[in-house]
Amino acid sequence: MAAKTHRTAAHPTVLSTRALNRATLDRQLLLRRSAMSAKHAVAHLLGLQAQNTKPPYFQLYARLTDFDPGELSALMESREVVRIVTLRSTLHTHTADDALTLRPLVQAARERELKNFRRGLEGVDLDRLAAVAEELVVERPRPVKELREELLAHWPDADPLALTVAARCLLPLVQVTPRGMWGRGGQVALTTVEHWLGRPAEPVPAPDATVLRYLGAFGPASVMDFQAWAGLTRTKEVFERLRPRLLTFRDERGVELFDLPDAPRPDPGTPAPPRFLPEFDNLLLGHADRTRVIPAVNKGRNGVGNQAYGSVLIDGFFDAVWRVEREGGTAILTVQPLRNLVRDERAEITEEAARMLAAMTDATDHDVRFGTFLDYGD
Repeated sequence: MAAKTHRTAAHPTVLSTRALNRATLDRQLLLRRSAMSAKHAVAHLLGLQAQNTKPPYFQLYARLTDFDPGELSALMESREVVRIVTLRSTLHTHTADDALTLRPLVQAARERELKNFRRGLEGVDLDRLAAVAEELVVERPRPVKELREELLAHWPDADPLALTVAARCLLPLVQVTPRGMWGRGGQVALTTVEHWLGRPAEPVPAPDATVLRYLGAFGPASVMDFQAWAGLTRTKEVFERLRPRLLTFRDERGVELFDLPDAPRPDPGTPAPPRFLPEFDNLLLGHADRTRVIPAVNKGRNGVGNQAYGSVLIDGFFDAVWRVEREGGTAILTVQPLRNLVRDERAEITEEAARMLAAMTDATDHDVRFGTFLDYGD
């Protein structure tokens, strides 16, 4: 049964936190696994957070039926998906088409980052830096260290880190394979997305289409939610322009939410099976107000300092962390609950963990444990 969505202009329907949770999980393919292809899923989700190389594979495993990591790896090798810095100045795995459109959309934001490095870039002509860096990486993909040394030869008094950050901000650089492929290593080597894909980027697009796609994957959502996800500002006018095409709601705090009229909004009582998400999963970073997935009491508890761990969704909410270690041929997955679990919850979590170990590791034996490995210091 779907949640009620009728409303009036004066009194929009209020969506509870649990209603928002179920709607978002449905669109994130986390209420039930989808049979869509890996490429289709990457496009539907508008990319996969990819600071580290393995999380994109675990994001898809949590969402797709019979997911084979080799499918995403093959897409990378055939250049149908790429690793590129886009949203929130963070490395993402995007389809080729999205890399050529989303990066121009956020390009101005990437260039504004350089204000944080202006001291290290004193005396550096940024237009010339972009031209020199582009010539270098188009000649052949350059490892970061090599690119930095080449740029330092032109600007020996500049800060080395600032030079490489400037190249990344000014140019749409992709990490070329084998970096990011499943079961294969490779240092970071960079070239431009246009050179790697053999076609030019699109002109800077209006944000309208991206807003609609965002709502389809993360909605219902507020203007601030979209801005937090995209790393953009001043998009209220875009939502106002789209308002006639959208439904509006309020959350329990009174914040206005926008949504696609035909998007799924399941009954808040819809069961949500446990899901193991990797560190930095899109779901956990897709909103300014993350309480639809992360209970307030668990804010910031999926890691300590710079070390992040995987998150376990229990009844749709982040209520445990997890990690995998190897002891010989055995993969040991430890779950650290953040609240007391009932017997059925432990049993469901154990079953899901065992399936993931079988699908996503080459270990001959698997062991699922409940224990403590993260000290929050409180």
